[in-house]
Amino acid sequence: MKKVISITALLILLVSCGGPSKVAKEARKTFDGTWTLTNITYPNNTGTFDVTLFNDASASCFEGSTWDFVSNNNRGTYEISGPNCVGGPRYYIWSIDEENTPQGMYDFLLKPVNEKYKSTNGNQGFRLNLVSLTGTSMVWEQTVTLEGSPFVIRMMFTK
Repeated sequence: MKKVISITALLILLVSCGGPSKVAKEARKTFDGTWTLTNITYPNNTGTFDVTLFNDASASCFEGSTWDFVSNNNRGTYEISGPNCVGGPRYYIWSIDEENTPQGMYDFLLKPVNEKYKSTNGNQGFRLNLVSLTGTSMVWEQTVTLEGSPFVIRMMFTK
C-alpha cells in the first residue's frame, strides 16, 4: 500500500512540475481569437525594404491580414489580401516556448502546415519573440540577418 501511495505522489509531483507555466498558460488563452496584423516596422533601420515574411509573401501583403488562433489545439489560420498578393487561407501550428528566453519573455514558434495541419516543408518553422501581449494588442519581433548584421522585423496586432 505504501508503494502505491508513493508512486501516486511521485506521479502527481511530475505532472504538476511538467508542462507550461501558469504565465504561459495565460498567454495561450490570450492568443485565442481573431487578430489583425495592423503594422510592420523595422526598428533601428531606415529605408525601404523588400521583406518576405514566413517564406510566403511580401510584408505589404501581410499588413491588414487576419489571424485566427485556437489555443486548445495550437492551430490557426491567416489570410492575406491586397494588390499583387495571392489570397486565401494559410494554416499553421503555433506554440509559446519559454525555455530559452528570459523570465517573463517568450519565444513564439510558428510552423506553416497544409489544410490538414500536416507539415509540408519538413520541420521548417519560424521563431519570433513575443514582445508584448494584452487582451487587445500583441507585438512580435523576428530577427533575421541582412548583410551580415541582425535585422529586426516588428509586427503589431490588434484584436
